[in-house]
Formats: sequence, C-alpha cells, structure tokens
Amino acid sequence: MKKWFAVIGDPIAHSKSPEMHNAWFAELGIDATYIPLHVTEENLAAAITSLRVLGSSGFNVTIPHKEKIIPYLDELDPLAKKMGAVNTVVRLADGRLKGYNTDGLGFLRSLEMVTGHKPEAKVVLLGAGGAARGIAFAMAQAGYTLTIANRTVARAQAIIDELGHGEAMALSDVDASAYDIIIQTTSAGLSADFALPIDVSRLRKEAFVADIVYNPLVTPFLRAAQKQGATIINGVGMFVNQGAIAFNHWLDVMPDTKSMIASIEEQLGGN
Repeated sequence: MKKWFAVIGDPIAHSKSPEMHNAWFAELGIDATYIPLHVTEENLAAAITSLRVLGSSGFNVTIPHKEKIIPYLDELDPLAKKMGAVNTVVRLADGRLKGYNTDGLGFLRSLEMVTGHKPEAKVVLLGAGGAARGIAFAMAQAGYTLTIANRTVARAQAIIDELGHGEAMALSDVDASAYDIIIQTTSAGLSADFALPIDVSRLRKEAFVADIVYNPLVTPFLRAAQKQGATIINGVGMFVNQGAIAFNHWLDVMPDTKSMIASIEEQLGGN
C-alpha cells in the first residue's frame, strides 16, 4: 500500500517540505507521497486522531504545534523529551506514535558539512528560544561546550544549567573576536530595519558564522559577517538536514542532502 506523510502547521502554505520529500521519494523510487495540512490549534487533537485513523506513516510538525503536540503522542525520543518539543512523528509497527526532534541535529550536520567536527571550537549561540535550545542540546551531545548569549541572561542561564556546562551572558557583552563559531538564532538582524544582535566589527576572518534563517539566503547579519571576511552558513542546510533525518526515521533511508541544498539555494536566488 502506498505510504503517505504530511506536515502540519499554521500557517503551512509556505512550507518547502512537501517539495523536498516528494523529490526524494522520486529519486529513491519510493511509492509514497507527502502533503501539507493546515491545522489550527483548536483542531490539533482531532487532526492527530485523523492521522492515526487514516494511516499516515509519519508526519512533521511545525509552528505553532511543536510543544502542544506532545500530550497526543505515545512515546518520545530522549532528546525530544529533554527539549520539550517535537518536529517529527513516526508511526511505529504497532500503530503508536513516537515523537522526535531533528532540528538541532539537522543544524549540527549542516554546520559540520562546512566546518568539520570541531568540538574544541569556541562557540557562541545567540538567542535562547526554541531553536537555540534544540541546537544547544544537539551540540552538547556531540561534545561541544557553548556560550549562550541572550538579551535576557536568565533564559540563557536556564539552558546552560540543563546542559550542565558552558557560560551564559548578555548579547551586549559578546566579543566576536573570542569565538571560532557564531550561531545566530534571534529575530534581531533578520530585517535590515533591526539592529544586529552583536557587533561583528571585531570578527576574525577564520570564524564561521551561521544563521538558521534560509529566506533570505543572506540575512543582514550574515552579510555583515561576510564583509569582515568570515565564512557564512545560511539556514538551508539546517532545513534540509532536519528533513533528511526525519526521512531516515520514517523509511530507514538517508536521502541525498547535498543536491537538495544546492537545488533550494538555486530556487532562492543563490549561485
């Protein structure tokens, strides 16, 4: 029987996940399809019941349901449980639904595609929201020690306390010259109308600077870092790699991420 997968969220029309997963199905000769489903918060419980009854093999979860979906699942992967958020759901052989979070590991894989595995690197993570939390846990699990900088230091400290190591500080206290890798997850700097989250004038040319945003490909923050000679990493790799890890959870097959990254970057106006 043909397998089918979905992504649920509100809004959902902008999602590139269906295009990406359906391309992978075609490349790998897998008889499956992936559809977007617009699910509002008040209909979340009914939607999960419907996905169970209609036999979805698995689905992705996006804003605003990543935390709210947890009570409707039967089991959580340890990392998703620790993060308190789910972006991938797998239908197990017995019909139970298991939640995973592939965002942080997706980011880490995209970062290391450029930097290589460098757990000894000095890393500062800008922001302490849900995305930063996922990245922090994945990087800590891979052996990195982080500094987390946020406008509200207490939020950064809360993540550091859970990790059990690292340092928290205010964004205004970040000295860009002190870090090998800078990861931008805040909403500041996304638009040219907002101030950049930190001063990049002292950034070293050997540094790697990543932003989790992929549209635009080069955010104002990345553009400023690029002017200082740093190597920049946009959010396309994170998007593709988190999707590939979800794909592997569902079908035990890892799709081609490099060609997908190139394809999406070309669509978004990259070289």
